[in-house]
This record gives sequence, structure tokens and C-alpha cells, in this order.
Amino acid sequence: MPHFSVHIREESLDGTVEPKLISALADAVGAVYGDEFRRLVGVDLIGVPQHRRGVGGVPTDDHAPLVTLSMREAAYHLPEVADAPARLVATTTDALVGVLGEAVREQVIVTIVGVPDGRTGVAGTVA
Repeated sequence: MPHFSVHIREESLDGTVEPKLISALADAVGAVYGDEFRRLVGVDLIGVPQHRRGVGGVPTDDHAPLVTLSMREAAYHLPEVADAPARLVATTTDALVGVLGEAVREQVIVTIVGVPDGRTGVAGTVA
């Protein structure tokens, strides 16, 4: 299952932004792998209070969304999905910009994490 963890300034989350971000991130994965894949996407939005985020050793007022997408490593190398990691970085960034505005584009950091076979489990069983 594709899973997003998004660390974002708490002040950016106002009750209306959350459903838009969740939907946009699911759409980002669907744009790369197809609409049927969208329903599998999990999203956690983690609010970080302004005074608890820093860049370069100093607190920052920037939104600076830090996004981690993790799923099985093999999904990034499917022959029918060319350049999956690059496409996911682009669609994920565009999703955040679509909700939060163009000003965040230069601040968005997307990390793609591949989980090796045998390193995930569902209901207590290795999947």
C-alpha cells in the first residue's frame, strides 16, 4: 500500500486543507499507476508547530512540507510504469502546490522510500 507521511507546519492545517491534501496526494499516485491504485493510498498529515521546524540550524516561518512516500520497492521498477520515482516526485509536488499555492513549490521535499520484499506485514503476517 502506498503511504504518505507529510510533515507540514501546523498553522497550514485549518480543517479545510486536510481533505484537499489527502485527495490530491491520492490523485498523485493514481496519475502514475492508474485510478484503481488511488484507493490504496494512505496519507498521514503531521502538523509541526512553527517554532519546532528549522532549516539551516534556525527556526523558519516557511511551510517547508516534508513528504515521504513509501511502498514496496518493486512498484518503482515496473516496466509498464516508466520513470515511476521521478513521476511520483513531480505529481506529489504538484499536488501540494495545487492545495497550498505556488509559493511552496521551492520548499517541498519529497523522499521516495522503497520497502524490500518481506519487510512489510498486514494483520501480523509478512506480506
